[in-house]
Amino acid sequence: MRLCLHRWCCGLAVLWVSAVSALGADLFREQVEPILRQRCYECHSHAVKIKGGLVLDSRSGWQKGGDSGPALVPGKVEKSRLIEAVRYTNPHLEMPPKAKLPAGEIAILEQWVAAGAPDPRESAVVATKQGIDLEAGRQHWAYQPVREVAPPSVRDKTWPLNEVDAFVLAKLESAGMKPGVETDAHTWLRRVTFDLTGLPPTEPEIAAFVADHSPQAYERVVDRLLGTKAYGERWARHWLDLVGYAEQIGTEGKVFAEHAWRYRDYLVESYRADKPFDRFIREQIAGDLLPAESPEKRREQIIATGFLVLGDVDINAIDKLKMELDFVDAQVSKVGTAFLGMTLGCVRCHDHKFDAIGQQDYYGIAGMFRSTKTTFKTQHGIWSNVLRVPLPEMPEDSAAVSAHTKQLASWREEKEKLTAESKMLADKTDTENKKRRDDLTAQIKKLDERIAHGEYFDPGKPQALAVADVAQPADMRLTIRGNPYALGDTMPRGLVRVAMWGPQPKIPAGQSGRLQLAGWIADARNPLTARVAVNRVWQKLFGEGIVRSVDYFGIRGEKPSHPELLDYLAHRFMQEGWSQKKLIRLLALSRAYRLSSEASKSKVETRNADDPENRLLSHMNRQRLDAESIRDAMLVASGRLAAPVGGPGLPLEFPENVSGLPITPKSNHPQFSIKTERASQNYERTLYLPVVRTGTQPGTARLRDIFDFPQPAQITSKRNETTVPTQSLYLLNADLIRQRAADLASDLLARADRDTTRIERLWLRVLNRPVTQEEKADALAFLKDADATTSPSAAWTELARALFGTNEFLLRY
Repeated sequence: MRLCLHRWCCGLAVLWVSAVSALGADLFREQVEPILRQRCYECHSHAVKIKGGLVLDSRSGWQKGGDSGPALVPGKVEKSRLIEAVRYTNPHLEMPPKAKLPAGEIAILEQWVAAGAPDPRESAVVATKQGIDLEAGRQHWAYQPVREVAPPSVRDKTWPLNEVDAFVLAKLESAGMKPGVETDAHTWLRRVTFDLTGLPPTEPEIAAFVADHSPQAYERVVDRLLGTKAYGERWARHWLDLVGYAEQIGTEGKVFAEHAWRYRDYLVESYRADKPFDRFIREQIAGDLLPAESPEKRREQIIATGFLVLGDVDINAIDKLKMELDFVDAQVSKVGTAFLGMTLGCVRCHDHKFDAIGQQDYYGIAGMFRSTKTTFKTQHGIWSNVLRVPLPEMPEDSAAVSAHTKQLASWREEKEKLTAESKMLADKTDTENKKRRDDLTAQIKKLDERIAHGEYFDPGKPQALAVADVAQPADMRLTIRGNPYALGDTMPRGLVRVAMWGPQPKIPAGQSGRLQLAGWIADARNPLTARVAVNRVWQKLFGEGIVRSVDYFGIRGEKPSHPELLDYLAHRFMQEGWSQKKLIRLLALSRAYRLSSEASKSKVETRNADDPENRLLSHMNRQRLDAESIRDAMLVASGRLAAPVGGPGLPLEFPENVSGLPITPKSNHPQFSIKTERASQNYERTLYLPVVRTGTQPGTARLRDIFDFPQPAQITSKRNETTVPTQSLYLLNADLIRQRAADLASDLLARADRDTTRIERLWLRVLNRPVTQEEKADALAFLKDADATTSPSAAWTELARALFGTNEFLLRY
């Protein structure tokens, strides 16, 4: 009896559910689907380009939802985003976007959701979204722990000079190849001097190396170069390419970054002092949060965070929220590229297409930078500006303030005297007094400009373009497709999971998380940091990285040509205290670095067939000098290179360099256009000249634009090396080239030498090698022919200018 009753009840329930389902299906077909078809399918169906990732022409479409998750929750009207959108209660979520639905249609949709959202449509057309597979992602070579690798054994035991050579030779031997010949002493000296300092060797340096026949001759050269300030200047410029450094903020408005030079000088000193790279990382990401044992150290660490500030983000945007999140995105991207070889910027709008990096990872780091104060709103219209952080004062600061105060007082006193005299002449109308009044008015106007300029650039207390944690750090909500007004779930601050070896770090209350981010990146267990760093150094010395995609170690990046060597160098780099000087010394003293850039003629065809791109390094890669080295080399050759002084690249003492500067002092947004340089800047290293984001680089540094100086709006690891007609025309016609050639000619002629001796010295200064007999004969013939039509000075100038235009001068072999 009970069994029969149970079966009867079950059958009744099935009939009731079927009836309800039929009614629900009828409701959907007759009332709901027509609304969706008329109002929604235009943007949210498979027949069109789907917007927001949401499709509504199938049941699984609204179940899966779009970028922000499921479109509705069956039976729960108030928790359904579709209902929220059609009600127009959220100004950032209003659908349809053109106009609100009639109240009757909204009621039908609410009734449908309350009934459990019955939907008889099939769902097979919608693909299921795949999540991030972290374990599969960690199988990629770059996310594997750095291994301690022993140098391989090789057949030719006599060839390697150090461990680097063993790895290079082993690869060549496994491919049935042999390394090429070593280059000559002069070429090696020029190569290593340019690579380590960005400057050519001088005559005395060439003579000393050629005369040193001891086994330590090469070591002495490398150690001497690594001990120079020029080394710090050279490698600081490499890092500035990764920063987007300029003395402007943003590409619009030409806003002057008056303290940017402090970060540049910080880099020079860091490289010169061989600051451990892990410390270098921590200071640039979280220097303001690190303990400091002295005011000098505190000052240095604050300046270091300029890494996060100096970039290409417009600060005069009307939409301040978008501006803020664009700045955050630039910081996330820069940290990912410079330190990790990751393209994190790709993950702002969606999970990475190829690598196991999800939006949780992006917004985990973005939340740290959103919790970091970088900009502030000024009182001038839509303008914002980057944060200025006060620095601990040093004795030299007081001296600068005192000198500046005296200068301002002198200008003000002079203005008072001129103004008083002008008032005395106010009632006199004769021609002579009127002319004097006009003259006084012009002088007073100039003094007003100087005073306004001086008040704005009052050194006052020293400041740096830097960052600081906000008062209330917080996690960040995901922005759907990068739209700051379409928000998704809140993402906890954290690190990139695929490259982690343990749980996410705990971020103390009141902290942004930058300290934890810096610690994770600088940790020896991080599989990326040391590999990326040593690969960058290798690329600068050998022309191509072991991983040629130096900024991208992901799935679609290049695989390392020598994976064991990369790990050996990364492990040794960390074991030796993250010392870049020790790493560079190891590479520069290898036999591989001594190889000639000329392939042996008897093996050219075989070598090109086996390794056409020279991935196995059978010979050295030839490189063109970068723009800075070309200009600086001409200064060295002419004897005019000035001692480095650092400080602002833009000559602040010239009012015409700041156009549009208001008379009101302490304006927050002065614009500038460089019209005048200090006379000394004609002879300073190119590193210290002004860098602007828009237009041509100013003054004597315009050569930079001709020879592929990177656009400061971009992060550049490996510069382009173009060969275009404008370069040849510049070398033929530019005043800069002619002036340096004239300086060189004047110096040669000032010495009581014969022409043959002058020619020998000319070749050593420009090409850094002895002149051949054939070249000497040609040069003498040229000078003899020129003597008949021009002065000796003009003839020697033309000869020097010709050498400056040769490939041998422009290339580093």
